[in-house]
Amino acid sequence: MITLDRVSKRYSGGQDALANLSVSLGRGEFAFVTGHSGAGKSTLLRLVLGLEKASGGRLVVNGRELGALSARDLPAHRREIGTVFQDHQLLNDRSVFDNVALPLEISGLDPRESQRRVRAALDKVGLLAKEKANPMALSGGEQQRVGIARAVVNTPRIILADEPTGNLDPELSAEIMALFAQFRSVGVCLLVASHDRTLIDELGYRTLTLEQGRLVDDSSSRRDKP
Repeated sequence: MITLDRVSKRYSGGQDALANLSVSLGRGEFAFVTGHSGAGKSTLLRLVLGLEKASGGRLVVNGRELGALSARDLPAHRREIGTVFQDHQLLNDRSVFDNVALPLEISGLDPRESQRRVRAALDKVGLLAKEKANPMALSGGEQQRVGIARAVVNTPRIILADEPTGNLDPELSAEIMALFAQFRSVGVCLLVASHDRTLIDELGYRTLTLEQGRLVDDSSSRRDKP
């Protein structure tokens, strides 16, 4: 699902955000990417999403080599990836339902099918009863759940999450990770950037540790061992 072969990203001024990074994630795999601030976690997610282009190497996502995609092809690529952020990025002038429906509106899906998908996504995250609420009326954990529902409403094959539990307490963080694990069980590949080593160690998923843009450790998942 995601394959990086000696991928590098150099910004203007000569700063290397990623250097010679090689790693692969398969269907139904859950992996954390961690490291110090500025280690390259967010850059990695942006490259996979196609928001930035690699300076070197080969990056293949969902069978597509991103370096060969035209600007016209990138929106379709991004629609196949669900994204979850620390700050939720919800629109406060729209209801919970309309926030989740936004990706489907953009893709031009039939309204009846859109309603079905939105309600299924909200039901999955336990917020169907609050579909008419304003995001401002929800707790932080509920807002993050809305963000996750929006990320999965397009039934993506890959979910990228950038510090999704950064503003949540440990109990809520565990609930969000349990939701992610449910999507993994149906074959979704998840790559989650996090600096929370306690949470990472407790969950025991594969962990990619970056240091100054380089992969310094790739620990195997305890979850996949007997």
